[in-house]
Amino acid sequence: MASEFQRNKLTTMFQAFDTDRNGYLDQDDFQDLADRWHRLPRVAADPELAARVKEVTLGWWDHLSAVADRDGDGRVGLDEILAMVDRLPAMLDYVNATSDAVFDAVDENGDGRISRAEHRRLVDTWHGRAIDTGDVFDQLDRDGDGRLGRSEFALFWAQFWISDNPADPGNLLCGPLPQPQG
Repeated sequence: MASEFQRNKLTTMFQAFDTDRNGYLDQDDFQDLADRWHRLPRVAADPELAARVKEVTLGWWDHLSAVADRDGDGRVGLDEILAMVDRLPAMLDYVNATSDAVFDAVDENGDGRISRAEHRRLVDTWHGRAIDTGDVFDQLDRDGDGRLGRSEFALFWAQFWISDNPADPGNLLCGPLPQPQG
């Protein structure tokens, strides 16, 4: 069962993915997400990376629909996402594969590190629009070197999907979270 923190975080993710704003996720929403990733310069220039990004993105839809689409209608509502939150730790292999593809897509210059600007493009691509990231990158860049390495990014990516601890910095990887109402 999702905690209030997870509900807040996953609602933000759901809203970013629900591109047609119909209140459900379906394969078209994940195709739209794949298309957004394909507009990143490194992905657009590298057919192999483009294929991997598309495979991972659409694979998430296949996996999500198989696990969460309880009524078999080809769409997944927010309640169905929240009902499966306890299963996310068992999907760590899938989470890690996604992390690698996203890292490579965002690492625009291929230097094996994600800069503040590259992180900003990740957040904007994730949401499908420009997002004010404020000091999010500074909270992620724990060693203050101005970059996120692959292992840091993988940890943060897993925290984003799995963590129920608001203090984990990875919860902010895809942008700031709205403050809970109340």
